[in-house]
Amino acid sequence: MLRTHTCGELSVHHAGQTVTLCGWVDRVRDMGQGQFIDLRDRYGKTQLVIQPPFTPEIQETVRQLKNEFVILARGTVNQRPEGQDNPLLKTGSIEVLVDHLEILNPSRVPPFLPGASDLPAEEIRLKHRYLDLRRPKLQETLVLRSAITKSMRDYFEAHQFIDVETPILGRSTPEGARDYLVPSRVHKGEFYALPQSPQIYKQLMMVAGYDRYVQVARCFRDEDLRADRQPEFTQLDVEMSFVDEDDVMGIIDGLMQKLARDILGIELSLPLPRLSYDEAMRRFGHDAPDLRFGLEIVDVTPWAAGSDFRVFQTVASGGNFVRGLNFKGVADQFSRKRIDELTAFVQGDFGAKGLAWMKCEADGKLQSPITKNFSESQLAELSRQMDAAPGDLLLFIADSWDTSCRALYGLRRKLGAELKLYDPAAMHFSWVVRFPMFAWDEEGKCWAAMHHPFTAPLAKDLAKLDSDPAAARARAYDLIINGYEAGGGTIRIHDNNIQQQVFALLGLDEEQARMRFGFLLEALQYGAPPHGGIALGLDRITMLFGRLDSIRDVLAFPKNQKAADLMTQAPNLVEQRQLDELHIQLRRKDP
Repeated sequence: MLRTHTCGELSVHHAGQTVTLCGWVDRVRDMGQGQFIDLRDRYGKTQLVIQPPFTPEIQETVRQLKNEFVILARGTVNQRPEGQDNPLLKTGSIEVLVDHLEILNPSRVPPFLPGASDLPAEEIRLKHRYLDLRRPKLQETLVLRSAITKSMRDYFEAHQFIDVETPILGRSTPEGARDYLVPSRVHKGEFYALPQSPQIYKQLMMVAGYDRYVQVARCFRDEDLRADRQPEFTQLDVEMSFVDEDDVMGIIDGLMQKLARDILGIELSLPLPRLSYDEAMRRFGHDAPDLRFGLEIVDVTPWAAGSDFRVFQTVASGGNFVRGLNFKGVADQFSRKRIDELTAFVQGDFGAKGLAWMKCEADGKLQSPITKNFSESQLAELSRQMDAAPGDLLLFIADSWDTSCRALYGLRRKLGAELKLYDPAAMHFSWVVRFPMFAWDEEGKCWAAMHHPFTAPLAKDLAKLDSDPAAARARAYDLIINGYEAGGGTIRIHDNNIQQQVFALLGLDEEQARMRFGFLLEALQYGAPPHGGIALGLDRITMLFGRLDSIRDVLAFPKNQKAADLMTQAPNLVEQRQLDELHIQLRRKDP
């Protein structure tokens, strides 16, 4: 080993010892009578001190040093003089008096310094990701990710799960997001697909009798990117036999309790709270509500139907909804201009027709440009239903159910953060359960699976697959952390006939179902046990546990929002001979 210690482990207990450190030059300071070098590695920083008399060799080496040079330093550990400790460093109570200094590798002038507070644009950092990864914050995040992964593996091993790798090269079964296709050289004109998830393979593991499966699985989806999505991602994949929803959620409850204890040092009370999908939409307008704060939606549609305000009355009597939020005690923070900005927000981002508002004055009366359209008794009843008090701001959406949900959810999320209605460091874990089985696909004129086509319906809703698919509820459950879906799972269909029935509802006739999923349908006829599972987004969980805003910050080498790797310049053009071997001919782009 070139070094005896890392840059983060020395303390006063090492005083007097001769040590050798290796790392990157973080900063060089010339203090006249000596030089100070901050040496950095992923474990921390150590201050090196070079004091006179200088040897010619050390003097020449120090003269050459620049930021990000890789060096080796040997010297004696010394307790810092009184009053010169640095409490911000783990090694802040010591320094190393150097007697030998060696440049292991110089560095060009970097486009940015990992230790700088004013970082350049993300594009520059992604292009030079190896420099960006030297930043202490990113190093801490990747260490956090490693710790989360280890804690997960330990937990499932203790619960008798076996870790099984499933294929990366598989069959394309286009459902949901687009597949990444891989052409076959051996099978002319045919393609593999990179897995969007190991879903079918893990179900087949249950058919095979393995009872409890787990995998840290790499998955790929060719879809538009967001701050919390990447084209390739990692999920913790779990499947269990002879279980119901409570069994699967119970296992994940225990995992979250362990992670919260191991990683965050907090204790979770179990079982984690559960909301039905219908309740979540009614109270919060979304199936992944942030429950770190209250602020629930109030439905005043019956009141609006009997009011004298034609806009509300028309919406309510026409089968749509008038619903609102009460932002307590903040009315004086909202000028007419700011409310206009909120109106543009719900119109532009969520398609709402408008935003109605009222403020509760000091005398308890509601005031706004529209209050003249209501009688005093109607306003008093609205005030009661909205639990209005002096200083409150009431915001209303009058629209369809879906639009009112989207717009009020957006307002709740936006203003919840802006008004600091919750502690951003807080963590809240919950479940949303009993999702609809299907959503109507207007473009395809058929039903689409809310989760995936292998999801089992509630036993009491089996008959609704024929009579009323929209009313059928699924044996589905999503884990929600701070308003993000951290994982989703279902109890699977283990009966071949029910699976065929669901495929038919999704627009797959018998021949199409056999072509895409024949191997699964056949396997279900060989004694498939009742089974279910879940997939947890490892990247997203790390982002949430690290209190980060972007999923790119938890990946060593992420893609940008155009699914490109700016560092390696992937994707890239390939040689013609490679295309020939794969039997691929490219069409020339139109000018």
